[in-house]
Amino acid sequence: MLDLGLQEKVAIVTGGSDGLGRATVERFAREGVRVAVCARRREHLDQIVASLQQQTGGELLPISMDVTDAPDCERAVQETVERFGRVDILVNNAGASAAGGFESVTDEDWLADIELKVMGAVRMCRHSIPVMRANGGGSIVNATIGGAKAPAAEALPTTVTRAAGINLTKSLANEYAADNIRVNTICIGLIKSAQWERRAQGGSMDQFYADMAKRIPLGRVGEAAEYADLVAYLCSKSGSYITGTSINLDGGLCAVD
Repeated sequence: MLDLGLQEKVAIVTGGSDGLGRATVERFAREGVRVAVCARRREHLDQIVASLQQQTGGELLPISMDVTDAPDCERAVQETVERFGRVDILVNNAGASAAGGFESVTDEDWLADIELKVMGAVRMCRHSIPVMRANGGGSIVNATIGGAKAPAAEALPTTVTRAAGINLTKSLANEYAADNIRVNTICIGLIKSAQWERRAQGGSMDQFYADMAKRIPLGRVGEAAEYADLVAYLCSKSGSYITGTSINLDGGLCAVD
């Protein structure tokens, strides 16, 4: 088994109570990473963290916060440092799909999506980077989408805000390489998650995913664990020469590398 060298590292994962975030927290915990699990719903968060601690034996810190709230972002990093003494990894995973035609998207929709997907990541990076620098380096992974590179029709504002996430990734990678802080983004395609379960509205998930898979060259929808595996690799010693990349995790769906 590949030793990722993550034992005793400290990670912050936003949107960590469900779907891709939860899978990432579990993967980290099994690698011996101490994880601050950030999400909005306190009761749900506490339940998920208790369950994951029982499953993995990991050391997890639940932090109820909202990335659209600037003081919450600062507090999340402070609480992580107070508990674990450092921050080595930041996964900006919080986000939700917001897709519509241009004329249907209001100013309020645009601003809400920018706050969630752009400013949330900006704030978490702003408070985490100085801590990483003081500790000799770190790794940041931003969740974006393939549509940020090759936008489809009626996919606004998400494709624009996620494109900003790719730009933020490359900008920070260049600026902080000298501080041994690596920054990468995973451009997610169709991956199984609670978001898709809600859209299925109680129908057969097997059939729902089978229909989605018809659009994908590899012929299947991705698993949350595959996202978590890639996050772990990018943050590991094995991925220590990778920075400024935007990696498609989509079964070949996006036509742009």
